[in-house]
Amino acid sequence: MNRKLVTLFSLLLIASFVLAACGGTATEAPVVEEPAAEEPAAEEPAAEEPMDEEEPMDEEMMEVTLRWRTRPDNQEEADVYQSISESLSGEMDGVTLEYEPGGSETTSYQDVLKTELASGTAPDVFWIPGTDVADFATRGLLLDMRSLADGTDGYGDDAFYPGPMFHLTFNPDSGNAGEALWGLPRDVSTFALYLNMDLINEAGAPDPRDLEANGEWDWDAFLEVSEAVSGLGPDIKGYGGSAWWGPYGVWINAAGGGFFNEDRSSCALDTAEALEGLTFAQNLYTGTDYAVPYGEDPEPPFRAGNVAMFQNGRWATPGIRTADFEWDVVGLPTGPGGGPGNWLFWGAYVVNAETEYPEEAWALVQALTTAQTQGTIAALGANIPSRVSQEALDAFIGFSPPANNQAFLDGLANDPTAEGPLWAGSWPDFGTVMDSAISSLLTGETSIDEFAATVCDEANKAFDN
Repeated sequence: MNRKLVTLFSLLLIASFVLAACGGTATEAPVVEEPAAEEPAAEEPAAEEPMDEEEPMDEEMMEVTLRWRTRPDNQEEADVYQSISESLSGEMDGVTLEYEPGGSETTSYQDVLKTELASGTAPDVFWIPGTDVADFATRGLLLDMRSLADGTDGYGDDAFYPGPMFHLTFNPDSGNAGEALWGLPRDVSTFALYLNMDLINEAGAPDPRDLEANGEWDWDAFLEVSEAVSGLGPDIKGYGGSAWWGPYGVWINAAGGGFFNEDRSSCALDTAEALEGLTFAQNLYTGTDYAVPYGEDPEPPFRAGNVAMFQNGRWATPGIRTADFEWDVVGLPTGPGGGPGNWLFWGAYVVNAETEYPEEAWALVQALTTAQTQGTIAALGANIPSRVSQEALDAFIGFSPPANNQAFLDGLANDPTAEGPLWAGSWPDFGTVMDSAISSLLTGETSIDEFAATVCDEANKAFDN
């Protein structure tokens, strides 16, 4: 009974404050104050203080700062994302965004993130390559946003390309897709060859765009153009590709090979098809003088006007737009496997599992992947929208230069090999073995026979047994 009376008295006390604030009559106040003074004096602050302090605390909590990071290919691409960050920061109520460009086209970007995640200094939201989703997720480094997404009106996994979403919704515990949500794809891209048409025309070489239109753009034609341009001088090269798995993987794919067996549970780098592609690549780098030496960054010499064909994704476009020579793009040459060996590249915005602001971080991931934001980034040249809609593709065609944007879309349509993580093993471990072995091959330190004899024995250690 005493507790009920205390509660009743407290309620009457609160009511008196409300009536007083609203101009209530003076005769009602003594009725409330007398019983309130009998016993619950200790409860009076509890009735008053929370009401006075709660509102400013809520206002303080709404002032959220979110750090987010991407891995830009060049300063121009970094500027694109800085602009997006500033725009979104002004649109998200109570949230201030801090953008951090980081790393380069190497695994050091991911390694730095892991170190920061372990020390509690990582950003709230960050981009990672599609290959690394499984590694980060199974280490417990990513927030599973499935429940947040399920509670969001209008959200659907099917708004994005199914290849990336298979991995981004994969539950490693059950082996089923659709049960988790590790992130949303920022973009998709394929490779193309950026062309310096001034060099190609000066060398009197065939126009690769014409060769492609006539169905004649294959490895032999590629070598013909490379040889002609390289004859212009010792500092001029026909071809340049960066030293990571994407560029050298093209030659493997185009020969009909691949990194893994069909279910991605073991190494396939020693198959006849994979070795055919790598033999071609080794000869290009060590048997001719047509290519920028393997391991050297080919983008600076291309932008300086000294390389005719630079292999890269759509993300390189902002930087190439600064070139002062005539340029365009063309699809990759067809290999002996019957296709160009292209990749469907993708990466995802993911959320730090230890973020203090999961709901705000999820809101940022959504904001970074809306059709409007993706359209703005595509217009600036950085990528192809990851949302599945004809409107997005139609709009992308008009974002030029380059004039031949269709080359990137053709790459999407021509059965590219989808980038993907290894849920049955460790992509970082596999990639480390593969990169080292292929680097030795393409710099001439190792023969193709030596490579074939050992590479899969080592690479298979990356798989779960």
